[in-house]
Amino acid sequence: MSRESRAHVLASGGVEAPFLELLARGASADAYEQPVLLARAEGLPPERVAALERAKLLALGVRSEMEGRRRREAELSALFETAHDLAGLRDLDSVLRAIVQRARSLLATDVAYLSLNDPERGDTYMRVTEGSVAARFQQLRLGMGEGLGGLVAQTARPYVTDDYFEDARFRHTMTIDAGVRDEGLVAILGVPLMLGPHVIGVLFAADRRARVFEREQIALLGSFAALAAAAIDTTNLLTETRSALADLERANEIIQDRSGVIERAAEVHDRLAELVLRGGGVHDVAAAVSRILGGTVEFTEADATPGAALEASRAEGHAVRHRDDWVAAVAAGGELLGALVLRARPGLDPVDQRTLERAAMVTSLLLLARRSAAEAERRVRGELLDDLLDARHRDPRLLRERAARLHADLDAAHVVLAARIDGPPADADQEAAARRRLWSAASHLAATRHGLAAARDGGTVLLLPLTPDVTATELARRTAVHLGTAVHEAVTVGASAPVDDLTARPDTVATAYAEGRRCLEALRLLGRTGDGAAAEDFGFLGLLLAGDRDVTRFVERTIGEVIAYDERRGTELLRTLDAYFACGMSPVRTKDELHVHVNTVAQRLERVGRLLGDDWQRPDRLLEVQLALRLRRLSSPIRS
Repeated sequence: MSRESRAHVLASGGVEAPFLELLARGASADAYEQPVLLARAEGLPPERVAALERAKLLALGVRSEMEGRRRREAELSALFETAHDLAGLRDLDSVLRAIVQRARSLLATDVAYLSLNDPERGDTYMRVTEGSVAARFQQLRLGMGEGLGGLVAQTARPYVTDDYFEDARFRHTMTIDAGVRDEGLVAILGVPLMLGPHVIGVLFAADRRARVFEREQIALLGSFAALAAAAIDTTNLLTETRSALADLERANEIIQDRSGVIERAAEVHDRLAELVLRGGGVHDVAAAVSRILGGTVEFTEADATPGAALEASRAEGHAVRHRDDWVAAVAAGGELLGALVLRARPGLDPVDQRTLERAAMVTSLLLLARRSAAEAERRVRGELLDDLLDARHRDPRLLRERAARLHADLDAAHVVLAARIDGPPADADQEAAARRRLWSAASHLAATRHGLAAARDGGTVLLLPLTPDVTATELARRTAVHLGTAVHEAVTVGASAPVDDLTARPDTVATAYAEGRRCLEALRLLGRTGDGAAAEDFGFLGLLLAGDRDVTRFVERTIGEVIAYDERRGTELLRTLDAYFACGMSPVRTKDELHVHVNTVAQRLERVGRLLGDDWQRPDRLLEVQLALRLRRLSSPIRS
């Protein structure tokens, strides 16, 4: 268009026409100033010049938007092509080289390069370069944390420097600086290659002149870095897949050769799974493996297993041979729980050995599960007993419901037992461990007897139901033996008198516990450590031990048979006993006191002997009988 034509257009009001022409032919930004300058030179009205200025700005905005779209299209096309290369990945080097080439082209930099971390050597190295001319730069190996790449790896964030040698934010080294100087680089942009949370390398774009990288360019290089990391990850997966396929091929050959062995392994798995699902125990596992292996498999405690073989099995994680047996440690973490021992099978193929090892692992899981459940139940039982001992205002109904969930009946007759270890002096750690063993054994006993147990006062308190055929004394002695055997130390147990309806009176359990503790202390003072007893075992001393001073019960226990006989028959055995003791146990003086024949006194005393037992005149029994007679007289109402 000639100058005359342009002036005509400007004068006629089509201010946007020259700018549309410039947009159509993709003119440079400087060319958009020409229509405005021409209008001013030709003296057009100011409103025309202003309209041209506005049209110019709009045209430049459209031009910028078009260039941005073209740039984004080019970037997206490059990313798409790279993703396509990645989808058809055959050669990692080719894909990484294509990524570096496209990054250099789109960012219009002099050089682009990619470094990867080498975990074995603990450094990083150049993997791909594009546009590099310096051999030393192309062969750089850098220590971790050095240079701009080290800063990117440490922060896992992009980093850019406008002037590499003047930037003090990262650690310069002679090796890196020499390589960068050989290449002539000034402005460098680095973005991390991420696999999950880990930096595996850095993708760089660099110029040999000072330059400010825009945010869009940093984001674009980050996208290429993500594709590079995906390519590396895909290659690793392909390598692992090929390795796995090779392993599978070898395994398939083994399977084809050993199909019968695999069927037996499947049977092991099915049986063990079935055992676990239906709640089987360790001995069920041993029995099942015995049938599968055609031998005898036993679960043994750690202290009953050959120590060297057990330790070797735990250390190696495999079953080991011990003479003609095989030992597989049953362990959890660092704790030995026992062992599975296959008897008299010196020859054991690898699959059968693995079967024994797998059974040992299942056994350890069963033991841990049972232990966890037992510990939880012990805590619940201990909390309930603590509430019975301490919380005097608990709702009886709630207490009964909690006890019912533990299969305990608080309305039935129970005995409260105080137990304590009476072993040799030990340090604090040993004493604490012994107390834990005692509490564990007591809790197990309480669970099996539908009772309760809790740790208290340096020992353990138990609340156990009392059956009609067992006395409190017998229960105390049995408990002492049971707990002593369990903890391998002497355990002394003091028992209360039987109590029932434990929720009716708030102080019932606490009072019975105090009585049991007094019996425990009496046993220890008498040198009867490792034994068990109740207040009734101490005769009249039991009155001092009993918390409620149950005189009536003491009298009933001591001479109740004689009282009942007199009441049934109308005899005077009690009167005879009173006279007998008052007369110094002389039958002759007694017959004078009673005004009866001496033979009558002898017959009555013989009857007393049949009712109280042949040893009733033993000194300690005589003392109790006399005390019972005295207490009966004192507790009887005075007759006028």
